[in-house]
Amino acid sequence: MDPLLLVLLVILVALAFEYINGFHDAANAIATVVSTRVLTPRQAILLAAATNLVGAFFGHEVAKTIYSGYIASGFDVSLQAIACGLMGGIVWNLVTWWFGIPSSSSHALIGGLCGGVLGQHHLTWGVLLWDGVDKSGKAAGLWPKLVKPMVSSPFIGFALGATFMLLLTALIVRFAIRPSKVQKVFGRLQLVSAGMMGFSHGSNDSQKTVGIITLTLLSAHATGALAGAPGWMGFLSVEPDAKGHLPHAPYWVIVVCAVTMALGTAAGGWRIIRTMGHKMVKLQPVHGFAAETGAALTIQGASMLGIPLSTTHVISTSILGVGATKRFDAVRWGLVGRIVWAWVLTIPITAGLGYGLYRLMAALAWTPA
Repeated sequence: MDPLLLVLLVILVALAFEYINGFHDAANAIATVVSTRVLTPRQAILLAAATNLVGAFFGHEVAKTIYSGYIASGFDVSLQAIACGLMGGIVWNLVTWWFGIPSSSSHALIGGLCGGVLGQHHLTWGVLLWDGVDKSGKAAGLWPKLVKPMVSSPFIGFALGATFMLLLTALIVRFAIRPSKVQKVFGRLQLVSAGMMGFSHGSNDSQKTVGIITLTLLSAHATGALAGAPGWMGFLSVEPDAKGHLPHAPYWVIVVCAVTMALGTAAGGWRIIRTMGHKMVKLQPVHGFAAETGAALTIQGASMLGIPLSTTHVISTSILGVGATKRFDAVRWGLVGRIVWAWVLTIPITAGLGYGLYRLMAALAWTPA
């Protein structure tokens, strides 16, 4: 295949992943605001799409982690490996969306990418950076930027959701606020918290695909895939500086990813919305405000630290934390068990898909063996 055409195809696959991520994770920002009837589904989707779009222009550290924080120096990443990783993530996202299971698009992307790279390098595990620093001297690797946040973020989300709910309950009781007043006030405040959730989701999730496309352009530069590109396609050229430091993601990549995610979000994701907003725990506006605020603060903090956090994990456990303050059996724990299994299986399954797709392509001589 023509190298330039391959570059463009990988970018298109990445944008397809971003679009699916938009409707797959739309529930993260709008499930609670829909279930509490503060907004109609159409209004909630428009709010989520707009705030996702704005948030995508922030959180550049997350993109840098994706294209420089997981692969050990000295190992190349082929365009085919990136494409296989993206396709593995897409398959898993579509499967979990179909069954209404709120799994992590972030972990699907990272697992698929790691599997594709392992396929390229014949299961050379040293190709993956487990713990270390990137070229700018910041902490990098799967342990600090994937495994630790994957384990800790659900607990943080649960704790913040429960803490906010307990504080709000104490204030309501202390000042003897009438239920009708609580409903009215927090119905308005939930518009703010839902907007915060949408913004934080955009600042984290959209930047992951920005990082993947930047990695694609860096790989294209390293392999000379753009050598025959016409001059007007110079915007595809991305390369390290004279000292070998990696550049920031091109601005056009951020814009395209932001718009694509917003369009995907606008397409909705009703299967997962029903699970998140209706089946896990029954919510009122005050509960939705507490859950969204706790989740948004957690996700935004991760974006500032360059951690590609699972927004799905955080909002899910934040909702559980809020529900647990009502009473333990207010949460449908059987459904929670299904979600946890999806979390546990996402990375190994997508890694297996990425690896298998690469080896299949190699067997068909569509990529170097």
